[in-house]
Amino acid sequence: MLRATYGWTIRLASHPKATHALAAVSFAESSFFPIPPDTILIPMVIAERQRAWWLAFVCTVMSVLGGILGYMIGALFFEELAQPVLAFYGYDDEFAAFAATYNDWGVWIVLIAGGLTPLPFKVVTLASGATGLNIIAFVLSSVAARAMRFYTVAGLIYWFGPAVRHFIETRLVLVFTLGLLALAGGLVAMSAIL
Repeated sequence: MLRATYGWTIRLASHPKATHALAAVSFAESSFFPIPPDTILIPMVIAERQRAWWLAFVCTVMSVLGGILGYMIGALFFEELAQPVLAFYGYDDEFAAFAATYNDWGVWIVLIAGGLTPLPFKVVTLASGATGLNIIAFVLSSVAARAMRFYTVAGLIYWFGPAVRHFIETRLVLVFTLGLLALAGGLVAMSAIL
């Protein structure tokens, strides 16, 4: 099943509307959608290495725009919309204590969680809005964090593309397992911070 899903994703990455799907997922993931854009970005760059930088740009811009939506949801609709999302990810109980110190470290949290960890960026965007983190600081740190993440992913695939594709295709279960472990580690780290 995993190999069939991988094959489907690679075929989808070559579809004429794939960039639209990447943009939509990048936007939605920053405020409410559970699947990270990397799951589409990686196979798209593997399928068309010459578009790596454009695809990273699309991910960055749309993710930041989605992050602004997440910020607004956190700022304007915390009770109605943000709290259920935080509850879904298991962060609702710890949020009150976390909110008190968030603005002291907010820019660093956005930079680290948004760029270097597999933590859900939507939690950061909602928290930034709910705690009133300066919007300009939020946007600038989001641009830096998301660009760092997506350009790094695209760059690694661009420079090591054929070798990475061969590695992924021959060790698909290992890559999937390592990805799940990285996600679990990121969630544990975020729980420790919160």
